[in-house]
Amino acid sequence: MKRITLSTLSLALFGVAGIAHAQSSVTLYGVLDESIQYVNNATPHGGSLVQLFGGNLQGNRFGLKGTEDLGGGLKAIFQLENGFDINSGKLGQSGRMFGRQAYVGLTGDAWGTLTAGRQYDPLVDMIQPLTGDNYFGSTFATPGDVDNNDNSFRVNNSVKYVSPVWSGLQIEGMYALGGVAGATGSGQTWSGAATYAMGPFSVAAGYLHASNASSPATRTAAGGWAGTADGTFDSNFPTVAGINSAYAASKAIGIASAAVQYVTGPWTANLSYSNAQYKPDASSGFATTQKYNVGRAYVGYQLTPAALLGVGYAYTHGSGDASATYNQVSLGGDYSLSKRTDLYAVGAWQHASGNQRDPSTGALPSATASIGSYGNQASTNNQVMVSLGIRHKF
Repeated sequence: MKRITLSTLSLALFGVAGIAHAQSSVTLYGVLDESIQYVNNATPHGGSLVQLFGGNLQGNRFGLKGTEDLGGGLKAIFQLENGFDINSGKLGQSGRMFGRQAYVGLTGDAWGTLTAGRQYDPLVDMIQPLTGDNYFGSTFATPGDVDNNDNSFRVNNSVKYVSPVWSGLQIEGMYALGGVAGATGSGQTWSGAATYAMGPFSVAAGYLHASNASSPATRTAAGGWAGTADGTFDSNFPTVAGINSAYAASKAIGIASAAVQYVTGPWTANLSYSNAQYKPDASSGFATTQKYNVGRAYVGYQLTPAALLGVGYAYTHGSGDASATYNQVSLGGDYSLSKRTDLYAVGAWQHASGNQRDPSTGALPSATASIGSYGNQASTNNQVMVSLGIRHKF
């Protein structure tokens, strides 16, 4: 990233109101991630897919973030981050201008950071960095991203607090106001997490609760989910039985997650566990809580200062409303051409068994594969995906 310290004149040119101080700065940054991707069994009718696909390791983005020194160790901070499709130029995150992040707040070394706006939840901030997804992105993510391991959603109308680090311990909490008059809990989201790091060892755990809108009409107009959290229902084919797309009208989603990581020399190893529950009510279209127990393992090896290799395994087991099980093995390699540009190759194989709920018919057909959080629903219970790409950061 390039840091640009803006004078009063340049701030005015950018249209930023207020007074510029010597200790104030604004950083313009971004990520461009593009690949050639192959997927077999890529449609409900069979057949392979070869396409350009952006955002394997990191979602494509550009943004502005800044600080202003207020004195006494206190700073004002902000971040505006846009997501987009590199192959079409379209806005991401359902067409939002700053759909990835948009917040403002205060930070101080002694008391921590308080921010308000559209933000990531504490599980994303603290648990995801200790998983394979942090190193190789969506190809290493939980099938269907049922536990938001791949950061599928952000939280609107949220207030978040992050503590300082106390002898290796840090805590974080978030609450998002539903904003519905007379129904305080409608659409609200709340979450908390903690992480502890000492030398090569790190551990983190947390919980997230996201409520849907209480009004059935609001849910219907939104396609099922209408909470302050975006929801995590990845499927390109909503007329077939996506991994969790049948539960978009859930009353609430609860996700408990924990991860542990150990780094020694060129080796990085981590284990993580999540329990995601999609809870119904009379407007949900299913009667029994759908649970997903997820176990993940990752091992990375820094072959050279420029070359990273990794292998991951994810086991996802559904129970309650449907009983699908997904086994996924992922491989990755990344080679840095410079500090800002790298080449990568990632691939995965997934096998599905059991049954999953079809959102269009309500039936329980045999489960079909769908690697990571891509949403390419296979026509069979097996799927292979390979991507060769380039990433540039600025």
